[in-house]
Amino acid sequence: MDRSILIEKYFADKKFVDSNIRSFNNFIDSGLKEVVEENKEAEPSIIPHNIESFKIRFGKISVGKPQVIEADGSKRAIFPSEARLRKISYSAPIFLEVSTYINEIQRENFVAEVGKLPIMLRSKYCNLHAMSRDELVKHGEDPTDPGGYFVINGTEKVLVNIEDLAANNLIIEQDNTGKYVGRVFSSAGSYKIPHSFELKNGFFYMSFTRIKTAPIVVVLKALGVLKDEEIMKLISPDKMYDEVLLNLLEFSDIKSSEDAIDYIARKSGFTQTKEIRVERTQETLDKFLFPHIGMDKSSRMDKARNLCKMLKKFIQISKGERAKDDKDHYMNKRLRMSGDLLLDLFRVNFKVLVGDILYNFQRIIKRGKLPSIRVIIREKLLTSRIYSSMATGEWVGGRQGVSQRIDRSNFLAMLSHLQKVNSPLSSSQENFEARALHCTHIGRLCPIETPEGSPIGLRKNLAMLCSISQNLGEKEVFEKIKELGLKVA
Repeated sequence: MDRSILIEKYFADKKFVDSNIRSFNNFIDSGLKEVVEENKEAEPSIIPHNIESFKIRFGKISVGKPQVIEADGSKRAIFPSEARLRKISYSAPIFLEVSTYINEIQRENFVAEVGKLPIMLRSKYCNLHAMSRDELVKHGEDPTDPGGYFVINGTEKVLVNIEDLAANNLIIEQDNTGKYVGRVFSSAGSYKIPHSFELKNGFFYMSFTRIKTAPIVVVLKALGVLKDEEIMKLISPDKMYDEVLLNLLEFSDIKSSEDAIDYIARKSGFTQTKEIRVERTQETLDKFLFPHIGMDKSSRMDKARNLCKMLKKFIQISKGERAKDDKDHYMNKRLRMSGDLLLDLFRVNFKVLVGDILYNFQRIIKRGKLPSIRVIIREKLLTSRIYSSMATGEWVGGRQGVSQRIDRSNFLAMLSHLQKVNSPLSSSQENFEARALHCTHIGRLCPIETPEGSPIGLRKNLAMLCSISQNLGEKEVFEKIKELGLKVA
């Protein structure tokens, strides 16, 4: 059997960069809406004296097709070959619906252009999308070029995939002293909160944001699980762990949620009066404890159940009943592709834009005028900040080298650059396990293509037939597993 026919057929339908293009399409289809939903309302702190409330609300967001504005103000469609030759960016306008409300009565409603977004070549928002071979040649493009990169100020830029630990997933391992420690990054929208778990002298503690080394049993009581029997059943309904009994006995004098919250507040160094510190700690628990589960009072019980599940796993691993986690296993990793990276960039810069609108509004209010929001939106602010990151490679969170100039030394070098995967670990440190080949790399990462020297094993490449699934929403996954027979208690 000639296997080359199968490979030829596969690449007739799929491109090397299909996953990256789908990631970018998802970012525009759903990522932009997600960011606007997180910042859908803004309220200035300075408003005219005769007005009770003034609110700015953001509605639908959409992206047009790539275009260029000429010197005479006319707009027309642009193609990548022209952007390269004229040293301009291949980008499309972002349109946002803005409404203003005075005393809950709508005053303005309009759609404004708030900036420009670089468009990935061959994505569905690119002017080359679905063109035939002859049409591509007519527009000065190589028909075999896979796309998957951007044109910024005439320079071709690729966003290098970043390998990261999976969020919302507890990983328990041993540190250098042989002590078991657990870590989970709880991620929801713009929040990414690290939580750590440890075992000290037989007692289980957790830390997150301003809450330092809080006993897990006390956190459970603060979340509303007050009965010792209920805590035991949530941890394991069929087995009693002596370690849990020891922890329950130590904190048996804490009888109410308020006492538990006050204990955590004092342990974390909150020095205000009891009412204020209890309120602050309660707010911290609601907002910053596992924000991926929920960020309001109604999700406290769900947080308690998840915390008990994590505690059970910690006990089982520390007792040797269960194998410790392998953070180099690809089940515990996620690839952050162009869509995810642009979502991070847009999320931070959209907040800057909202802050700038509020600042300009309040500045004009101080002069005794009530301005129209339409005239104070600075579209160049968002555009320049996105272009700056794309041009320099400096990303949010202090990451360097995310955006790189594409290697055009030959066709294979270009394909290789589009398939690169970088680890956030420092190449100056040993990290032997992270550099080594793992059995879960098979079919996903190339076992050969990695540079010599200090970055060996940290700079990887996707396998030729690797296809990456896109991030599914929790609701879709939950509905699917319910179809497969999950029963909700």
